[in-house]
Amino acid sequence: MAVMGWAAMGSAGAAWGPLAEPNPYLGPVGTSTMHGDAGSSDAVPYPGPGTGAQLKSVYPLASACPTLLQGSDGLVVALCTAIVNRAPVVHLIDPAAAGPVAGSLTALELSRGGLLGGVYAYLDNADRLVVVDGERRLLRIGHARGDAGWRLSIEESVDLSAAIPDGDSVTGLVPDWSGTVWFATAKGIVGTVGSGGAVATLALPAGEQVANSISAAPSGRVTVATTHALYEFTADAAGRPHQLWRAVYDRGSARKPGQLSWGTGSTPTYFGPRTGADYLTIVDNADGQVHVLVYRSGSGELVCEQPVLTRGGPGSENSPIGVGRSVFVASTYGYPYPAVPEGAGPAVPAAAPFTGGMTRVDIDDAGGCRTIWENTVRSAAVPHLAIGDGLLYTVTRVGLPVTTPADGYAFTVLDPETGAVLSDRALPGTVVSDPLQTSPLLLPSQGVLQGTTTGIVRVDR
Repeated sequence: MAVMGWAAMGSAGAAWGPLAEPNPYLGPVGTSTMHGDAGSSDAVPYPGPGTGAQLKSVYPLASACPTLLQGSDGLVVALCTAIVNRAPVVHLIDPAAAGPVAGSLTALELSRGGLLGGVYAYLDNADRLVVVDGERRLLRIGHARGDAGWRLSIEESVDLSAAIPDGDSVTGLVPDWSGTVWFATAKGIVGTVGSGGAVATLALPAGEQVANSISAAPSGRVTVATTHALYEFTADAAGRPHQLWRAVYDRGSARKPGQLSWGTGSTPTYFGPRTGADYLTIVDNADGQVHVLVYRSGSGELVCEQPVLTRGGPGSENSPIGVGRSVFVASTYGYPYPAVPEGAGPAVPAAAPFTGGMTRVDIDDAGGCRTIWENTVRSAAVPHLAIGDGLLYTVTRVGLPVTTPADGYAFTVLDPETGAVLSDRALPGTVVSDPLQTSPLLLPSQGVLQGTTTGIVRVDR
């Protein structure tokens, strides 16, 4: 099966793809961002572990690990949050071993920012972790092996404090195809950092917050979703952010239980049948029934909207999977997050059962949307599509819809053609295995690493 041609055959003969062309300023395709690539497709071009996957190992790190990235050297860089002091900690992991690599400094603590500050990061084309710390410094953290073993170290630092006020923090971070680093802050600043370190910013309307990451396309466009609207930007001749368009969506009357902000929970996703970035999509936060919204990149034209999650909970904190003509949405409504960001506002209702639910929506040649399937799978992680084997992978929560700390978890494989569950493999423990709706790392070796509240679990074929 030809994987690197950016199209492969799914389980029922459908072609998945294309993916957008690789970003030359990122590390390996599929493993250098939380959502797989610059466009946040949540799809990888190679196969996953398949329906026979089994638990292989557990990496106890005394930290919640939402960001797992693999470089070209095969080592995994994990950006975690320590349980004790909630500080960001970078770990260097050998996926072929039983835990972190041996070395003189293979865990590096960073300064603490907001709850979501420092969660979204990426690996650049030199396998360095690019992240903004609590002191508002854009860092490039490399790793090297010396006489004393492996060592993590800060190789570059750009001070963003003059551009980002006290009390604000970076939530979204992505490079564009020219190498400019784009960022968005919790309080609604969009900025760029050029190759020479020049910083430029644009303030979004007062009251708009950014609670998710941001995405980029080969066209040079960058998309940001706030708690009120979806935007697309380009850089002007001087490298400053230039707004192309703004589309207001239905944000509902309040934050929903199982979401971390009052608005969309989506990192916006680029996808499409021609370039892999023809469209972009989010899920709104409308009261009662939510919808997937599909916009045309460049113009902001609303191509179509479609009700989703009608068999499950009406809300999603997760980035949709977007590939070819298909969008996959998973519900997080009622998921019991242990904390929400400052200023998120109360949930209405205050709590709800976690009923789950997933929906696949396709865009047709005429530009309309149609629902292909819905199910009641209780996904507890961000689902990913492996194009190489045409399978959907996630971790599901096992128990009653009214969640308890005694709930279990299972590594779950689904058929993206039908939404049917093909296999479930139990993971160890209860609350210690909670993935907290974070994103798995699908490895090209066909293993999967999944962050949990206390570390990382690995399943393998």
